[in-house]
Amino acid sequence: MSRFPLPGRPGADCAGAVYGSLLAASVVVTAGSVGGYPRLRLVLLLAVTGLVFWAAHVYARLVGERAAGRDAGRRALRTAAAHEWPIVQAAALPAAAVAVGALLGLDTRATGWLALGTAVAQQVGWATVGAARTGATRPRMLAEALVHLALGLVLVSVKAVVTH
Repeated sequence: MSRFPLPGRPGADCAGAVYGSLLAASVVVTAGSVGGYPRLRLVLLLAVTGLVFWAAHVYARLVGERAAGRDAGRRALRTAAAHEWPIVQAAALPAAAVAVGALLGLDTRATGWLALGTAVAQQVGWATVGAARTGATRPRMLAEALVHLALGLVLVSVKAVVTH
């Protein structure tokens, strides 16, 4: 297993990917609400936000380890960093959607919608994968998907209201 496992690989936690996807969707929505962000700035905003939240989660895990009286040395740091890495990875697909939008000749507004749709789709996908990994029944996996779709649709609604 690599130092920073992909959410889809054994040993990786899908929760970080779900959280990171929701975070990426929020970044796309808020970036669009304050005016059109040039594509490169939106890609950088997604990457930097993912990295900052990853670092905050790693730090919080280490503080929690110390508070529980456990060692929070280098090994704990590496473990926490790897565990939380899917938060950063979740920004990659929406950022790639921004780049693909440019290649397809989409304007910045349409590119924002493409990035948001990508973030919501991966959020639903990772929630479903996470449920499947826990041995959830198909109805439970469907329920997980629907809950995360509803969360994503809240962000879609906010984007629709704010950008119109």
